Amino acid sequence: MFFTNVIKAIILGIIEGITEWLPVSSTGHLILADEFVRLEASEAFMSMFNVVIQLGAILAVVVLYFNKLNPFASNKNTVQKNATWQLWFRVIVAIIPSGIIGIFLDDWLDAHMHKFLPVAIVLIVYGVAFILVEKRNQNRTPKIAQLNQITYKFALIVGMFQVLSLVPGTSRSGATILGAILIGGSRFVSTEFSFFLGIPTMFGASFIKILKFIGTGNSFDFAGTIILLIGTVISFIVSILAIKFLLNYLKKNDFTAFGWYRIVLGIVLILYWAVAM
Repeated sequence: MFFTNVIKAIILGIIEGITEWLPVSSTGHLILADEFVRLEASEAFMSMFNVVIQLGAILAVVVLYFNKLNPFASNKNTVQKNATWQLWFRVIVAIIPSGIIGIFLDDWLDAHMHKFLPVAIVLIVYGVAFILVEKRNQNRTPKIAQLNQITYKFALIVGMFQVLSLVPGTSRSGATILGAILIGGSRFVSTEFSFFLGIPTMFGASFIKILKFIGTGNSFDFAGTIILLIGTVISFIVSILAIKFLLNYLKKNDFTAFGWYRIVLGIVLILYWAVAM
């Protein structure tokens, strides 16, 4: 059983690493993967595992953007250090809405929305949204083309969009990127700001999940700890590749292809659900 779980943890880590940064919903994909690649573990462990392996993905952002996000970097002058602090202050403002609402809705969402059909429907809805937003923006010039142009108002509105990602299938990056583009952010700035929001958001979510897991009488045995570490490390490695791919992709393309991917996947899943029922 342990060896089988190792293989499954690797597969789930790959899925997480790819889908955390592409706007296709990592949580949604992990829930769907659970139908076919399920770890032989308790529901409590699976709920915690699906969130905590996202730490690996978040650490990839920390590594890739360490200098840009480090206000103490020796190669930065005073102006640049202040700009980095200002970026972090805006990130903090942006995570407040989902942080507050997520605490109250986490258990309800786990019980009612972490299911096959809701995820499939949400995939389609936001797939359509991406296509419509890209068509709307075809001939528009972004108001915010640099990270230092982000205002507190902009950050707060993007943070409100991040609340939508509490619903599985939405995609945290997808919701924040869509929101940022809608209010005038360029694709590149919207994507990078979404990456940065993920750092405190996912660290906080993982911490809460671990506390709930332990608080309900569960504990980490050796096998469970190894499985969790494997999934997290694989997620980290794959995330670095996925982030680099997305940033290069956006230099010549928009998000329309991801919208169609979501729609097709959602339809396939609904058909699968209908047959399985």
